[in-house]
Amino acid sequence: MLIEVYIDGASAGNPGPSGAGIFIKANGEVHTYSIPLGVMSNHEAEYYAFIKALEICLELQFKTVSFRTDSELVNRAVEKEFVRNQTYKPLLERALTLSSKFDLFFMKWIPSSMNKMADELARKAIRKNPPEGGKA
Repeated sequence: MLIEVYIDGASAGNPGPSGAGIFIKANGEVHTYSIPLGVMSNHEAEYYAFIKALEICLELQFKTVSFRTDSELVNRAVEKEFVRNQTYKPLLERALTLSSKFDLFFMKWIPSSMNKMADELARKAIRKNPPEGGKA
């Protein structure tokens, strides 16, 4: 059974308080996650949303997953298995290691208009951050 996973990272400021939104459609069930990430850039938040979603899918023992993201940066990095910016290199490496643990893994870029649920969850997660910040 193919599991659909929608992910989004958001920051209030760049850098600023950030959050990950994860919306999973699996076997007729919906799982939603709104995870505060502390203070980071928007691009970092996108990577962390991806990593957290991979970890959740592995915990739930999903074998075949199709990820959807509106982050061209993350989608392109995963597709090419390469990132120029050294800040994101360890994040991409972690994500690729996790994604290799699935029987089938797909990643597809979608426009923001098709990622509204994950975006809402990410924005909700920003508000869950403690006032002093910190990093995930």
